[in-house]
Amino acid sequence: MEKITLKAKVRKEVGRKVKLLRKEGILPANIYGKKIKSESIQIDLKEFLDVYKKVGDTKLFYINERPVLVANIQKNPVSDALLHVDFHQVDLKEKVEAKVPVELTGESPAEKQSIGTVVQYLNEIEVEALPTDLPDKFEIDISKLTEVDQSIHVKDLPYDKSKIEVKTDLEEILVKVEPPQKEEIVAPPVAEVPAEGEVPVSEGEAAPEAEAGKEAPPAETPKEK
Repeated sequence: MEKITLKAKVRKEVGRKVKLLRKEGILPANIYGKKIKSESIQIDLKEFLDVYKKVGDTKLFYINERPVLVANIQKNPVSDALLHVDFHQVDLKEKVEAKVPVELTGESPAEKQSIGTVVQYLNEIEVEALPTDLPDKFEIDISKLTEVDQSIHVKDLPYDKSKIEVKTDLEEILVKVEPPQKEEIVAPPVAEVPAEGEVPVSEGEAAPEAEAGKEAPPAETPKEK
C-alpha cells in the first residue's frame, strides 16, 4: 500500500493575515484529534491538491508522519477557491466514522432501451472502521437493472463486514429504475371567434352601447358658431 505524505509548517498567521498566505499559494489549515491539541499549520496549495486527488475524504495519508484524514474543506462560495482545510489526526488502532462516496458503474439496459430512468437516491454511505480499512468508495454495478421499479439497497453493497460497519439504514434504496417521465403538453389557448355581426370586445374595454336589434343613438351635430 502506497504511503502518501504531505509536508506542513506551523502557522503563526491568523485572522486577516492568512489572506497574504493564500496570495503566495499557501493554504491555511488545522490539525485536531481526540488526544491532541488543535494546531494551526500551513501547506503548499498545489501539493495538497495533488494529494487530495488521490485520497479524497476517506483515504488515510500522513502530514509530517502524522496519520490524518481530510475532515473539512472551506471554499470561496463565488470563486470556489480553497480557503481552509481541517485534518483529523487518527489513532490507527481506533475506529473512526466517515462518509464514503457511492459511484455507479456499468450501463442499465432499462435506461439504454428507454424503458426507465436510473435514479441515484444516496450519494454517500456512513461507515465505521479502522482508518486503514476505510474504503475509498462504494461501486454499484447498474448493468443488472433491466426493469422499472428494480432497485439496489444499502444491504446489497459488497464490502468486508468483518472490518466495516455500515451506519446507514441497510433497507434504504441506493438506486432505482423509475418509469420515464411523460412530458406534459400544454395546449395553446383557443381564441374565441365572435358570431357573425358581433363586435369583439377586448379585455378591459367597455362594451358598445348598441345591442343586437337596437340602433345606436345618432351622433350629435356640431353647432355652428
